[in-house]
Amino acid sequence: MSQDSPSESHMDLANLYREDSYTDRKLGVIRCMTPVTGDGLVDPTRPVEYLGQAEIMTNMGPVPINFEIEAKTLAEAVNGFADAAQKGIERTMQQMQEMRRQQASQLVVAPAGMTGLKDGPRGGGKIQIP
Repeated sequence: MSQDSPSESHMDLANLYREDSYTDRKLGVIRCMTPVTGDGLVDPTRPVEYLGQAEIMTNMGPVPINFEIEAKTLAEAVNGFADAAQKGIERTMQQMQEMRRQQASQLVVAPAGMTGLKDGPRGGGKIQIP
């Protein structure tokens, strides 16, 4: 949802989709996004989109993975689910590694004259690694 105020936000009538979900109750979910007109009828001028959802377990708990599946039919989406999920997992792992790298490279500068001991200032503006 956009960051517009509630009085300024509105749905795009020309970009509506009907969502159907399919699952094997083991591996994940395929969301079938069927384009529709403002009347709710199928819009044949736009392609159906297939989106996959799965979870991977990490030491911090389950992490949801969302990914697009290149397919023209539900059967193609089911057959392509595993490969698309693997790519989604790899992309998510790269993003997590990048976030860890950025977090590890952050430097904390203590304010000059910061006191923490009774006998005088501590830190003095020196760079500290968290």
